[in-house]
Amino acid sequence: MQILVTGGAGFVGSHLVRWLVEQGHRVRVLDNFSMGRRSSLQPVGAAVELVEGDIRNSSTVQQAVAGCELVLHLAAMVSVVQSMEQPLEAQAINATGSINIFEAARQAGVRRVVNMSSSAVYGDSDRLPLREHEPPCPLSPYALTKLAAEHAGTLYTRSYGLEVVSLRCFNIYGPRQDPSSPYAAVVPRFIEWLRAGQPPIIFGDGLQSRDFVYVGDVVQALWRAATAPAIAGHVFNVARGEALVLRDLAALLAEIIGVAVAPVYAPPRPGEIIHSYADVRLFAELAGFRAQVGLREGLAQTVAQWEAL
Repeated sequence: MQILVTGGAGFVGSHLVRWLVEQGHRVRVLDNFSMGRRSSLQPVGAAVELVEGDIRNSSTVQQAVAGCELVLHLAAMVSVVQSMEQPLEAQAINATGSINIFEAARQAGVRRVVNMSSSAVYGDSDRLPLREHEPPCPLSPYALTKLAAEHAGTLYTRSYGLEVVSLRCFNIYGPRQDPSSPYAAVVPRFIEWLRAGQPPIIFGDGLQSRDFVYVGDVVQALWRAATAPAIAGHVFNVARGEALVLRDLAALLAEIIGVAVAPVYAPPRPGEIIHSYADVRLFAELAGFRAQVGLREGLAQTVAQWEAL
């Protein structure tokens, strides 16, 4: 099968691309390397066709989509903080860029597009666990633009017949997640600080909760969304369905790494959610997906492979 992965040089994208190549698929990657790294694609080398370009450029997108049966759309501005600083950029990439993908896929006769969304669309709801029918309440341009892309995907399914499935991924972690970016996710930042014997910084009181899901499980979720029958137009949560407060995350990582370093606290950042964890039953019922990697197991694998970064 010929498959396009947008954002294929990024954290999740590179894991997905490697797995697809191992399964024998022909893979094309569209990436502008604003966040992704060329080194992430080196292990698959010539097995992957690379289109270097931006999803905001419709002609580039049309070139990348041509001849593909399946599109796995991961390219995005992924940072809440960056979106607060650059809301128009977030809109152009996450909303307009996604519509470029859907329209090119429609014109090219693509069978299905899997759109990677985010749990951020829920906002700070007190109705936990979060279910897919929960009214969204975005608190950041990132969340708003991800929700816009979801709605666009649903429209393309209903109005044009293009199969689009959106996945609301919760907090993804795993090997090769870049800790150096100012917008880095919490797990790689904590690991880097703790390995250096430095206290991890928690923004807020540390009692905010997250639902952490291992990147390998997310790869399998993307594939189930791409291949399961009769789910076009649906939106699904991708998570473990378990809440963990950040204080406990810091303590668990310190235990795994083997250090005794307590976190320090800083003021909360604007646009960030306090509590978040998922109801994961719908994806299990309709597509047979459940996350398999436990939190301690996944964190231990991430720490063990840290030297490979």
